[in-house]
Amino acid sequence: MGVNHVFIIGSKGIPAKYGGFETFVEKLTEYQKNKEIKYHVACLADNYDEFTYNNARCFNIKVPRIGAAKAVIYDLRALRNIIRYIKENDIKNATVYILAARIGPFIKVYKKILKKLGCKLWLNPDGHEWKRAKWNVIIKKYWKLSEKLMVKNSDLIVCDSKNIEKYIKEEYKKFKPNTIFISYGADYENSKLNDNDEKVLSWYRRNDVKENQYYLVVGRFVPENNYEIVIKEFMKSKTKKDLVIVTNISKNKFYEKLKESTFFYKDKRIKFVGTVYDQQLLKKIRENAYCYIHGHEVGGTNPSLLESLAMTKINLLLDVGFNREVAMEGAIYFSKDDSNLSQKINNLEFISIKSIKQLENAAKNRVINEYNWERVTSKYEDMLCKGKYSGRKIMETV
Repeated sequence: MGVNHVFIIGSKGIPAKYGGFETFVEKLTEYQKNKEIKYHVACLADNYDEFTYNNARCFNIKVPRIGAAKAVIYDLRALRNIIRYIKENDIKNATVYILAARIGPFIKVYKKILKKLGCKLWLNPDGHEWKRAKWNVIIKKYWKLSEKLMVKNSDLIVCDSKNIEKYIKEEYKKFKPNTIFISYGADYENSKLNDNDEKVLSWYRRNDVKENQYYLVVGRFVPENNYEIVIKEFMKSKTKKDLVIVTNISKNKFYEKLKESTFFYKDKRIKFVGTVYDQQLLKKIRENAYCYIHGHEVGGTNPSLLESLAMTKINLLLDVGFNREVAMEGAIYFSKDDSNLSQKINNLEFISIKSIKQLENAAKNRVINEYNWERVTSKYEDMLCKGKYSGRKIMETV
């Protein structure tokens, strides 16, 4: 068999420095076993250089800094670059895999070109981007339209959440979308740092936090992660432990609104500690937390949740389909109802060691059995090389 060329657009590129899609591409290339596949990865940059990483050909795409439209221009430039490369190198049967549904209004034209070149177009729709509170009405409408047009024109839609797959099938039934579920992955190895490592100890000293004496929140500083509910409810609770919030806090309108609505600065237990980019340190912070609180409600399988299930003993999650699908019996769930979360926190102060161990084992097993990168990569390679997945034939539409 010849080489299967796979072109990936939509992540900021590898090596991964950012979020979920970047980590996904890094792991997909890192765990590659099948030598018949050649990955080509678009990378956001200020030049047009090429380099090799994890045996993947990485090509930089230069994009001007122009706000919300930057990501759209990045995807379009990457797509044009790919089409040119496919033509120049006379590549047959390539797969173009687009992460996130940003370029829907433009995709029909490119789909025609790709079809003539014998290429398949795959899409990972991500989560419900059009629901995010940071977007104004116009941008939300653009995202929804873009999602619709991307689904309509894609040969295969790969969903990393069963809830997202169900939504795509129901919302866009008239297009008869060809979907498949392949989960996201997580690293479940413990931190390489010891508890008495100076890097760990200095972080605790700097933030006035003690091991196993804090509830932990990790996530982007956006309203749909329900910081307001989590903080208000924590402040109502009777726990003497801290609430440690690892986030890219910026003194913006959301921050000011949070101050006004919660008065969190009056409660010494609430500690915004900024970001932690050192992955081994972040793992150790997760391992040493008493409990992780996850308020995310927009999107599919959340990487931060998987990491927490793999590392943290107790996980307290907002009760939405996305979170239940991932954690199942490995977590405790809270609702947005008044005093629901604070009561759960109060109850956790008296949870037995046996119950904690049961939760910890169930959570870690969920990640090991369902969300490990070797398994995820293997499913992608089966799909790319055999045209099938779990016995289901993938419909060829090109």
